[in-house]
Amino acid sequence: MNVFASLVERLADLLQPLFATTATAAAIVLFTVLVRLAVHPLSRAAARGQKARTRLAPQLAALRKKHAKNPERLQKAIMELHAKEKVSPLAGCLPSLLQAPAFFLMYHLFSSGRMSGHSLFAAPLGDHYADALADGGVLGPAGLVYLVLFAIVGAVATYTYLRAKRQPMTVPVEPGQPGAGVAAGMARFLPLLSFATLISVAVVPLAAALYIVTSTTWTAVERAFLYRDMPGAAGVVTPA
Repeated sequence: MNVFASLVERLADLLQPLFATTATAAAIVLFTVLVRLAVHPLSRAAARGQKARTRLAPQLAALRKKHAKNPERLQKAIMELHAKEKVSPLAGCLPSLLQAPAFFLMYHLFSSGRMSGHSLFAAPLGDHYADALADGGVLGPAGLVYLVLFAIVGAVATYTYLRAKRQPMTVPVEPGQPGAGVAAGMARFLPLLSFATLISVAVVPLAAALYIVTSTTWTAVERAFLYRDMPGAAGVVTPA
């Protein structure tokens, strides 16, 4: 925690001439960008895996039909196909998993009050949206800061939702197969998760909210680039 606090403080010192009293907030945004740059190679690998799984979808469907009555043989055949094509089912999870420690450090650093006194304009970085509402209401100085963040998250979530709605399932499930109803329900539900970020921004300290907003925006832009040759695939929902 001390190392992390020192890193944020050093970044804030470097940005002080440009951002003055909002230097710490700018440092959080810069730190988030550095984290995302560090895991970008894994995001590229996840994109390659997603494209490979889409390409293998017909073969996977054939395997499911062939081994419909033998789940163990089906699982083995799928693993053999993934190994042959060098596709990892877990590749898409790694970028999010590696970002989690940075988010929790940001959350605990400011919720513990160890860096109190820093703010984004009129909103203290250690406060929550409830504090902003209590101090001036929705249109108060701190409330307006949150309105801007909500607007950014809402725009990104809408874009992600629309892209996800157009995304075909990576592995199609035929009607009548076990789990077909669950898979179809998940396909309809998952795009809505992009709006859950609005709740996260409202309940975590502002410092952590900045991390979430920056990371979510990065994800949308990154996926639009990495999946540009797969219409709709940029809307794959992952945690910030």
